[in-house]
Amino acid sequence: MTKTTLLALSLLAVSLVVVPGRPARAADNTPPPGYVALFDGSDLDGWKGLVESPPARAKMSPEELAAKQKAADERMRAHWTVEDGALVYDGKGQSLCTAKDYGDFELLVDWKILERGDSGIYLRGSPQVQIWDPDVSAPVKGIGSGGLFNNKDNPSRPSAGADRPVGEWNTFKIRMVGDKVSVWLNDKLVVDDVVLENYWERDKPIYSTGQIELQHHGNTLYFKNIFLKEL
Repeated sequence: MTKTTLLALSLLAVSLVVVPGRPARAADNTPPPGYVALFDGSDLDGWKGLVESPPARAKMSPEELAAKQKAADERMRAHWTVEDGALVYDGKGQSLCTAKDYGDFELLVDWKILERGDSGIYLRGSPQVQIWDPDVSAPVKGIGSGGLFNNKDNPSRPSAGADRPVGEWNTFKIRMVGDKVSVWLNDKLVVDDVVLENYWERDKPIYSTGQIELQHHGNTLYFKNIFLKEL
């Protein structure tokens, strides 16, 4: 084998990032086949600031909503930034939301928290797939991330802990079809086809579509490799 061939193979190995149970990708923020990137690693295009809750937004006139959205977007840009190909949140603003609404989908997302970190992924504008420091932020020490925290009648906790140590990157794969959600954390199934309840209107099923949100909870957060496939 020539030196040229060895060099080419080495470069290929470095450029391909493979996570077990997840499609291979060429580099950070480059979507695997069949997915689209919700974040391209360079800017906040495709994202917006949070304006209240889904029921509250539904009651607003178009003019009122547009005015509040403008203000929310200004707050967003003050507290959500891009550093080294990752979304970074300083913990002082509000949640970050997709500009587009989604129904059924598979979502891939890498996330990282610091000690005492607490966040989540809102699905169709509703809380949430939980992210937290299992040893500090969880209500019972050792409960891992990935559970549907706000459920009351259906399971709210993950079936197992799969978090990496605080300060390291974790990977979610979230599949939502109808009102059912499955969650894989670091290639381990921790929520298996569980109903996500409507936190905002408990007497109604979860909304058929809605925005995806990266939850503000007053602490520093990091996200990258956010890919989505509509089903």
